[in-house]
Amino acid sequence: MSNGWTVPGYTEVRELGSGGSGRVVLAVHDATGTAVAVKYLSDRMREDPAFVREFRAEARLLGGLVSPYVTGFYEYVEAPDGAAIVMELIDGISLRAVLLESGRTDAEAALVVLKGSLLGLAAAHRAGVVHRDYKPENVLVAANGSSKLVDFGIAANRGTTPGVAGTPAYMAPEQWQGRPASPTADVYAATATFFECLTGRKPYDGANFAELAVQHIEAPVPETEAPEPVRPLIRRGLAKRPEQRPENAEAFVAELEAVAVAAYGPRWEERGQRKLAALAALLPLLFPSAGGAAAGTTAVATTSIGSGWAPGRGGWLATGLSLVLGAVLVFTTDAAGGTPPGSSALSDFATTSPGAPSPPTPGPSQTAPSGSPSPSPSGSPSPSASASPSPAPTPTPTAWPSTGTSPSWSPTPRPTFTWSPTPTPTPTLRVTELDVSLKPGAYRADAAVSLSTQGSGPVTVVLQWFLGDAQGSYTVPDGTDTVVVRAGAPTTLVQSHTFPRGRGCYAGVRVTTKPAAANGTASDSQLLARCTDLEPPR
Repeated sequence: MSNGWTVPGYTEVRELGSGGSGRVVLAVHDATGTAVAVKYLSDRMREDPAFVREFRAEARLLGGLVSPYVTGFYEYVEAPDGAAIVMELIDGISLRAVLLESGRTDAEAALVVLKGSLLGLAAAHRAGVVHRDYKPENVLVAANGSSKLVDFGIAANRGTTPGVAGTPAYMAPEQWQGRPASPTADVYAATATFFECLTGRKPYDGANFAELAVQHIEAPVPETEAPEPVRPLIRRGLAKRPEQRPENAEAFVAELEAVAVAAYGPRWEERGQRKLAALAALLPLLFPSAGGAAAGTTAVATTSIGSGWAPGRGGWLATGLSLVLGAVLVFTTDAAGGTPPGSSALSDFATTSPGAPSPPTPGPSQTAPSGSPSPSPSGSPSPSASASPSPAPTPTPTAWPSTGTSPSWSPTPRPTFTWSPTPTPTPTLRVTELDVSLKPGAYRADAAVSLSTQGSGPVTVVLQWFLGDAQGSYTVPDGTDTVVVRAGAPTTLVQSHTFPRGRGCYAGVRVTTKPAAANGTASDSQLLARCTDLEPPR
């Protein structure tokens, strides 16, 4: 897996976990003695430029997030012999390990878990980033009962359409469709995890991907299985339509606090944190500070089914069956949310971190294979270790170099090195065909855009919306949406738009791309359902 390369300026102490994509080690920063977690990309993955770009993007994303509820970032180093992310080291265990041991938590402890990791999501959402893989494996519980969010390996910019990705048991309906990344999908996954804390089981238990897809999209929200006072949170967070959920994690935190105070009083969080700490204390050997042996890590599902394909409601059974065929090949976690051994994905090791001796020092964590508890990156704003503080590297990332070069900076003075990869010819990016079809509702319409491309790189899709009084009359502009997709296989994306009342009966959309498609533009207009009684006889 490794050629023996290590990040200069750090001394490796021990391996914390490994997986198909790489390994995570506990190391010490030579200049300050600070313990850190170093996440190495495997040699096999480094041979694929796409994986290297994604690994680099994860580092860039972490460098832009400053929050006590998100794993801290120190530096990213890339050289001819390796690539690594140096991160905060935190003493704690995964929420999955807690649930495997205890089965469930009470409502106050579950609310504490939800609030802590939602605050981590809120930091990402403010930065325009969607996590896309919130689940118990990616929530860390510290010894003091605080929680933190980790592993942004498959995060995406809000509004982009990176395809179907996530862990099936926690994926929002729109994720199954490959719709643009949205904070409301993270809210859904966080609520699914909250439900699991409360009940000991996932909201939906489909035996295969077909059943699971249909349940997430159509089955009633199982709110009655949760304690009555928190059912409004379950109902809101697991709503089928994104617009029926809180718009982002920050909005959901406000709703959570209102419900929690009304139901459990103003000291609910203090009690919940104590209860959560007591549950974590049942697993002392899983804390990185215990110095246990490295464990296999939990795979993160970096799945991709097609390219944002989204069938109509009437075809969901066929959708599910098709998902089964694709998911057998690409899902790295099973329908129950577990992880098969030996799975490999872009981030199929969790960001792990043992406890650091200094309060500002981030810390690694460990995760375990499905079915057995094992240390995980723990998100406590301040490590619980009692050792005296020591200076920590100061996270001061500099500006990232332009695309195609390899960033390298350090938080404290040490020998630095950079490299410039040998340029490789990139096929000219072309959009060979563009098409759009409009499916109207009463006051909204869904545009299904299909495009075929050659070469590699991002394609910008611009949708201009119109209203008119006759079919094909694009007379009243009603906004523009811009979506970026990745070139490759034929791609279909679905974009929805809501029209104002009383401004025309025909919805229209005109689509262009950059680079321009061979056929220039594509357009369609259809009669809105609210005006069907006005349609002239044929």
